This record gives sequence, C-alpha cells and structure tokens, in this order.
Amino acid sequence: MRSFAPNGLARAAVRFKPASFAGTFVALMMSALIVAACGILLESGIRASVPAERYAKAPVVAAADQSARLVSDTIDGPEETAYPLPDTARVDAGLAARAARAPGVAAAVPDFTFPVRQGDGALTGHGWGSHAFTGTALSAGSAPRAGEVVLDAAAARAAKADVGDTVTLETAVGHTDFRLSGLARAGAGDIPAAGAAAGGRATAWFADAEAATLAGHPGKADAIAVLAADGTDTDALATAVEKSLAGSGAQVLTGDDRGEVEERGLAYAKETLTALGGSFGGIATLVAVFTAAGTVALSVGQRMREFALLRAVGATPRQIRRAVAAEALLVAPVAGLIGCLPGIALASWWFGQLKDRGAVPEAVDLHVSWIPPLIAVGTGLLTALGAGWMAGRRPAKIKPGQALAEASVERLRPGIVRTVLGVGALVGGTVLAGVAASAAGADAANASLGVVMLFMLAVGLLGPLVARLCAALFGLVLRGGGASASLAAANSRTNARRLASAITPIVLAMAFASTLVFMHTSESHVASQQLRDGITADHVVTNPAGLPSGAADRAARVPGVDAAVSLLDTQVLVPVDSGGETSLQGWAAQGISGSGAQLAEVQDLDVRGGSLDRVGEGRIAIDKTLATAAKVKVGDELPLRLPDGIEARSKVVAVYGRGLGLAAVTMDRASLAGHVTSGFDSTLLVRGGDAKPLAALGDVTDASGYAVEQNVDRELGAWANYVMAAVLGGFAAVAAVNTLVMTVLDRRRELATLRLVGSTRRQVLRMLRWESLLVSAAGVALGTAIALITLTPMMRGLTGELPHVPPLLYAAFAATAVALGLVAVTLPARAALRDRET
Repeated sequence: MRSFAPNGLARAAVRFKPASFAGTFVALMMSALIVAACGILLESGIRASVPAERYAKAPVVAAADQSARLVSDTIDGPEETAYPLPDTARVDAGLAARAARAPGVAAAVPDFTFPVRQGDGALTGHGWGSHAFTGTALSAGSAPRAGEVVLDAAAARAAKADVGDTVTLETAVGHTDFRLSGLARAGAGDIPAAGAAAGGRATAWFADAEAATLAGHPGKADAIAVLAADGTDTDALATAVEKSLAGSGAQVLTGDDRGEVEERGLAYAKETLTALGGSFGGIATLVAVFTAAGTVALSVGQRMREFALLRAVGATPRQIRRAVAAEALLVAPVAGLIGCLPGIALASWWFGQLKDRGAVPEAVDLHVSWIPPLIAVGTGLLTALGAGWMAGRRPAKIKPGQALAEASVERLRPGIVRTVLGVGALVGGTVLAGVAASAAGADAANASLGVVMLFMLAVGLLGPLVARLCAALFGLVLRGGGASASLAAANSRTNARRLASAITPIVLAMAFASTLVFMHTSESHVASQQLRDGITADHVVTNPAGLPSGAADRAARVPGVDAAVSLLDTQVLVPVDSGGETSLQGWAAQGISGSGAQLAEVQDLDVRGGSLDRVGEGRIAIDKTLATAAKVKVGDELPLRLPDGIEARSKVVAVYGRGLGLAAVTMDRASLAGHVTSGFDSTLLVRGGDAKPLAALGDVTDASGYAVEQNVDRELGAWANYVMAAVLGGFAAVAAVNTLVMTVLDRRRELATLRLVGSTRRQVLRMLRWESLLVSAAGVALGTAIALITLTPMMRGLTGELPHVPPLLYAAFAATAVALGLVAVTLPARAALRDRET
C-alpha cells in the first residue's frame, strides 16, 4: 500500500498543473454520479416494502403467492424465477376454518375486496367480517345478512337511502337489489390508498357468505386475516397457522410482508426499480467507467513528454508507475465523493417522478445507505488506477531516449492486444446483429442490446484506426475549404489518438440516445398505425369505473346499431424461450363479449391465418409476434398463465398482425372474467347507430379520438425511455465536452507556434472549428450507424417493421452534438490564445 502513497512527483503534478487533472476530475465525478444514482435505485428496489395498513391489526395473513414461478435448468442446477402476476392470486375461502383451529388463533377471517358500481359512481366492496381487523363500526342498523348491505355515509347519501330502504348496486353478477341493513364508519383498514384501483373511497359491506360470489370469484378470498388470542406471540402464531395450512399452497405472512398482499403495485415497483438500477444501471456503469477510463488515459497520454523527461533525468520505472497511481489516489476519491451528492439528488428526483406516475406506491421509500456511494467511489478509484497503469505502462518501461522520441511523434499503430480485442468486439457485434435479425420479440431486443455494447467497445479499442479513417474520408471534403480546413484535416490525420479521444464520447451519446429514443418512436409509430387501422367501429365507449354489465346487449338494442362488442382488457403471462432459457412474458389480452365474427365487424385484427369465428372457450387468437416468440402456429396449444396465475392451455385458432396496437391475445370474456379483480368491461366498440343514446353507458368518442387517448397513455409510458436517454446521452455529452476542452488546452504550445509562424488568431480559431466539425460529424455518423444496426433487427423482431426515425428529432440530436463540439473547442481556444498574447 505504501507504493501508492502520494509522492512528490504526484503532489507537484496536481499542484502546479491543475488544468491537466480537471478533465479527469470531471470524468470521475460524473462516473460516480451515475453509479451512485443507479445503485440507490437498485438498493431501493431490493429493500422495497409497504407497511400493512388494511391488515395492520391482523398479525398473521395467509395469502396466495402473488408471483408466477418458473423453474429452469441451468449449469448450476434448477433455478427458480418469480414473475409478478398481472392481477391478484386468491386462496380457498375455506382455509379460514382450518386456520381458525390452529393454537393461539382468536379468529380467522376471509377477506374480499372488489369494485361495486352505484349508478355512475364506484364503491369498494368488502365482506362484513373484515370489520374485526379494520376497525369498521356500525353507526346505525345491523350487520348484513344474505341480500343485505351496509354502506358508509357517503354511499348512503349518494343512494338517497336510509336503513331499511332498498338500494340497487352492480357487481360482477349484475344489477342486484339489496336491503340497506345498516350504516357504518369505515375504519383505518377500510380506507383505500389514494389512487387505489378497486374503486372510490365510498365503501359497501356484504355478508361474507355471498361476498365471494359478488366479487366474481365463488369460493375464493383475497386473503385470510388471522387474529391472535391474548398473549400469543406472532412468530408462534405464524408457525401454528403454517402447520394448519400445510399443503394448501397458501403463504403465511407477517410484518411488512403483509403489505405486499394488499398493495399490488409493490411487486411491479420492485421490478421497475431493480431493472433501472440493475439492467440499465449495469449499462450506464459500463459506459461511465469506459468513458472515465478513456479520459484518465488521455490525461496520462498528454503527459508523455513529462514522463520521458523524468526518465531522461533518472526517474525509475517504479517511480513513474507510483506517480501515476498516486495521482489517481489524490484525484479519484475526492471526485467520487463530490459526484455522489448529485447522484443522490438524481436518484431522489427519479424516484419521485416514478411515484408521481404511479410506478411506485406512495408508501415505498427511497433507501440511501453507504453502500452505493462506497461502490461509486471504489469504482472510480479502480478505474483511475487501471486506466492510469495501462496508459503509463509503456513510458515507464521503455528506454528514456525512445520515450522522448515517442513523446514527440504519435505512434502510428495501436497495441497488438488492443487491436485484437477491438477486432474481436467488432466481429462479435456483427455476428450478434445477425442473430438479432433472425430472432423475434424479446430475443431480438436482448440480442440488440449486446450489439450496441460490442460495437461501442470496438470503437473505443480501435479508436485511433477509426479516427484515422474518418480523418481521411472527411479530409477529402475539408481540402476544398481553404487553408484552415486543409490544416485541420492534416492535424486530424497526424493526431489520430487525440481525435479518437474526442470522437468516442460523441459516438456514445449519439448511439445510446438514438437507440433508446428511436426504439420508443418506432414502437409507438407502429402501434398507433395498427390502432388507427384496427378500430373500425363508429363509436368507442369507455368508463373510468368500468362499463355497466350487459353494456354490449344494451348498445345492440339501440336503433341503427349493427354490432356491439365489449372488451375486458388485462394481461396474461406466456412462457417464451429466450436464448435457450424459458421466461414468462406479459402480453396484453382482451376478452370479447360476443363471437369472433361480431368482433370482426368492429375491429380489424388483420388475420393472417385461421379464423376469429372459432374463438371461444379454450380457443384463442394471438398476434404474429407472440406466435413467433412462443413458436406456435394455428392448431397448436399455447400454455399461458391467466391474470391471477392459474395455468391454462388454449388452442390457437387464428394468428393476426395488429397485436401491438390492439391486444396480443384475444379470447372469450368468460375465460377471463373469473381471474381478474374487476369484472367490468373496459371498452365498448359499436358499429352504426347514433352516439347520443350510448352516453348513458360512459364516455363516447369515435375511433380517431380513442386512438389519440391511447397514444397519450403510451407517451406517458415512454417517459422512462426518455429519462434513460437523457441520463446516458447527457453523461456522454458532458464527457465529449470535457475531452474536447482537455484536448484544446493541451495544444497551447501548438497554437502558439501557429501564431509565431504568421497565422492570425482568426485563422487558428477557424482551423479548430473545422476540426470540431470533423469530430462531431464523425461521431454523429458512427453513432447513427451503430444505432441503426442495433434498432433494425430489434424492431424487425418486435414490430416487423423498420425503425421509425422522426427527421426533426434526429436533426436536433445531430445539431446538439455539433453545437456542443463547437462551444467546447472555441471557448478554451479563445482563452488559450488570449493568454499567449498577454
């Protein structure tokens, strides 16, 4: 460790030439910012939990596993992976009786939560037995029996009813008249969280014996709440209940684990945060480390002449290596610590935005511990040490005379190891691009991510060769631009390493920002087109509380209506083979109220094979992308998991082409209704007739208006892509500016020489601007090429179409890169020339 302690050479270099280390400091600081922010999001995802609210007074809760689990064979043996379910998995309500017999149990209550319609409003329905653990209390009347209901004050006022009156409510079984047996004050556990999907804050309680049927899940409960007898320890109670329910498949939960049962969004929040912090964070960290290493190497490479002089006056190789390592120890920790502060701020802002958009429940907190900052600082330190050691290895080991010669003239060829690795990355990216082109769905997307990483690695390793090639190509154009342009072309060819250091960050910014942004624009463009072409209905009816039951039949009776089909929208999980491993992927599904022939009158799915007429119980139609990903065709059986995790096998009777804009799976409504929390349909498609009579069912619009609404929802979902593009692209842009500034400041001797031989200040600045344009143009061209090579197979697999690149958006990216390059070169050049003249 002593050999890394700052020595006199290191301290003097940092003290007397601080400008040489400013670029390194900025690069390491930005690297720490990215690593810390992504690490905080990852840790928050791993630690995410929600305190129990509804079950706060029930120390033990028995519930079904809210994840679908898939066991895969790996090299290390069987490996189980959990996938969050689209809807609530339920348990047998009869388990309450078994749990009640366990020692220490005072009561075991089956719990039900489901949406209820009251006229145009929405209520949340529960079984009355839940009052035992929620704190709900009667304010008038009595507990409900079969055919009766208890309402809170708000619901009673809306119904204009009092105890003993009859109220009409709509549940999964249709419109039903109930006798109002009592009024109640909702307890803390019965007040739904803000934005809860089950309904509004008004509440209705039904007899436990019929609550499951009214919810649309006969014999099933959302969970079993277990209350403890006086003096019973929670752990002992949980153990007793677990033994009592052995073999039932129910999980016995305590503490914050109970919150995951009542907060459906927690599993998706964990998945979102771990994906951002893990998957995106991994890529972002690699980019940050890669860029920071390049900046450190550039900083060390710019001082080759100093190292050569030190060797000439007697410095040993060990002293040179120690000086480089000590410089890293002086700069990296401080840069890392300073970078962690904006990293924490970025993570906090990102987390807050996810909360505002409903991707993370309000009760989930951001976890900021010492672990991510420590990793960020450590990563920066190791990056600085490694890059500095690699860059300083040659000047430290060669003879002093040879070191002076190499310091005055740039080496024409990169090292053999670097060249071999770069060629390997280039070949690997090309091969993987071919694999992605022949794949479909998630396979194409996953392979394409590898493509962009390999090509970026190839650009970094083969930078000098790439830069020399770009200088030669663009130099042909610059030769016609006058003396300044010709001098810029000659400078670029002669100093390929310097040019490569400036080009690489621009390539990074352009490639990653273009891939992330244009991936969304491509999907959105195809989905929008499919949606516009696919909705052939004249009227589209929607309702935030869900459509009334029988809405399609009511619409069909309207004069002039030729066809009316309601849709129950949800998701199903389908096992898909990805690179030899099977995973469960979520696909949009629609349950149709009528026949496939009726659906064809209001929705054009672009059937490619089979017939929609055969859609029914056990028979489904699927999108061609899903068919390719699942490797099935018409006549095959497709295994899938329904929204609540129940396994099913359905025969594929049709394959169609507009699943991205509409739904990837089309099945009969009855097959879905018993497996979702809300049995109310989402959308009603009507052909013919007048819109006015349909207004009683919900909000009425035409096909184009509905398409606009769906596109707005899709734009909100694309926010994450734009943020990721901004984070990566912004980091790479800062790195590009940082590198260009470092390069210009290092050329002060060269600029002064040009002034001494007669060049005017304007001519020198013009030469630098031409060089900046060459760097920017080369970076934009290479970044665009990498993005297109990545996006083309990805979009072919996901949408079957070529990437959609909006010209104005692309022009904005390219113009930004050029403008940043010009500013980053002009401002320090003006300062350098002004210093020389004074």
